[in-house]
Amino acid sequence: MPEAVKKCPECGGASLSWNRDRGEIICRDCGLVIEEKMVDFSQEWREFDSEEGEKRRRSGAPMTYTQYDQGLGTEVGQKADLLKLGGKDRNKFFRLRKWQYRISTAIERNLKLALAELKRVSSYLKLPKSVEEESAKIYTLAVQRGLVRGRSMESVVAGALYAACRRHDVPRTLDELSEASGIEKKEVGRTYRFVTRELGITILPSNPADYIARFASALKLSAETQSKSIEILESAQKAELTSGRGPTGIAAAALYVSALIHGEKRTQREVADVAGVTEVTIRNRYKELLDELDLEDEIKKTKKKKKR
Repeated sequence: MPEAVKKCPECGGASLSWNRDRGEIICRDCGLVIEEKMVDFSQEWREFDSEEGEKRRRSGAPMTYTQYDQGLGTEVGQKADLLKLGGKDRNKFFRLRKWQYRISTAIERNLKLALAELKRVSSYLKLPKSVEEESAKIYTLAVQRGLVRGRSMESVVAGALYAACRRHDVPRTLDELSEASGIEKKEVGRTYRFVTRELGITILPSNPADYIARFASALKLSAETQSKSIEILESAQKAELTSGRGPTGIAAAALYVSALIHGEKRTQREVADVAGVTEVTIRNRYKELLDELDLEDEIKKTKKKKKR
């Protein structure tokens, strides 16, 4: 029974009857017809197994921007139908299929190539389907607005993927996008800023805490170290140490400090390689955290415990 109807408006009774065949809701106490001519959105057939359900179902897959025709295209026949056709009809069948696969407009041709590249980069970066769908939508809008003209298809694909990652809080760096797409980091960043500005996409700054889980997993650090690094980042944000700094650098430095506190020593080189930043960046952020948050005493306590 629909959740909107909970009691009778006439007598206030809660004993209601829902007649599915007539599409009516009736109060058992006073007999008032509360709703009538209700639309039944359920299927009108019965199915006893999955195969029978597939045969009777009249709807296809949902729309998706990851296909150039948004998944609304149809195919001319199946290969099994060839057995029923004669020579002339068979030639006609192949001719129709050939014309179907030919794409008419320039936008569709661009989308067919670009979305294949988008799927490849998304698979390489192990991105979820939601990010892939969002990036495909951003790229489709960019093509329709003519933003791809004068730019390489790969750079716009990388920019759309980076924008989708930022919108869905899936941490991926520009270096990772550059490596996966084969486009220079500066070009990916430039295209990303251009596309988001022209399409009016608002994206919040990256949160350094989003990178902690990935970096800690790559460095094989414990859950306690991860929790402590997030606490350090929260203190750093209150002290305004994160503003104007790269999120990956400050996240890596917080994880490095936390690892030292918990006695899980990792070299600055190891942390820098995982985060995709330089050792100088780690060293600078590390010094800032120690000086401003007074963390040096905690590191010294860990060293004393080890000596004992």
